[in-house]
Amino acid sequence: MSDRDAFSPFRLAVTPQPADIDGLNHTNNAVYVQWCEQAAWAHSHQLGLSIDDYRRLDRAMAIRSAAYDYLLPTFTGEALTLGTWLEAGDGKLGMRRRFQLLRDSDGAPVMRGHWDLVCIELGSGKPKRMPAEFLAAYLPA
Repeated sequence: MSDRDAFSPFRLAVTPQPADIDGLNHTNNAVYVQWCEQAAWAHSHQLGLSIDDYRRLDRAMAIRSAAYDYLLPTFTGEALTLGTWLEAGDGKLGMRRRFQLLRDSDGAPVMRGHWDLVCIELGSGKPKRMPAEFLAAYLPA
C-alpha cells in the first residue's frame, strides 16, 4: 500500500482466476467489487465484528454510495494485494471505507475506491446511531 493512501491498511491477497476474465481479456470490474466486499468483511472480523454481531445488535453498516476508479487492467494469475481501511465519519451514523488494489510485481495501483457507509437498524432499515461496539471497533481503525 502506498503511504499516501493508508498508514496501516488491512490486506487481502487476491489473484484473478480464468472465470474472472471478461470479453476484453482482463479481470471484470465486478470481480473487484466482490473482492472489496470480501476484504471489508475480513477486516470487520479482524476488528471483532461479524454478521452475527450485526444481527445481535440489530445494526449494520450499509453502503450508501460506492465509487471505484479502475486504473490498470489485471490478468489471470497476477498476484494482487487489496488494502482497505476506515475513515471516521461523524461518529454517529456514518464512516467511509477506502480500498486500494496493488499489483504485487511492481506496486502499481490498479484500482482505488471507497464506500460511504451509514449505520442502519436491521429490523427497520432506517438510519440509527452506531452502537458502542461499533464505535469501539471501527473508529480506532
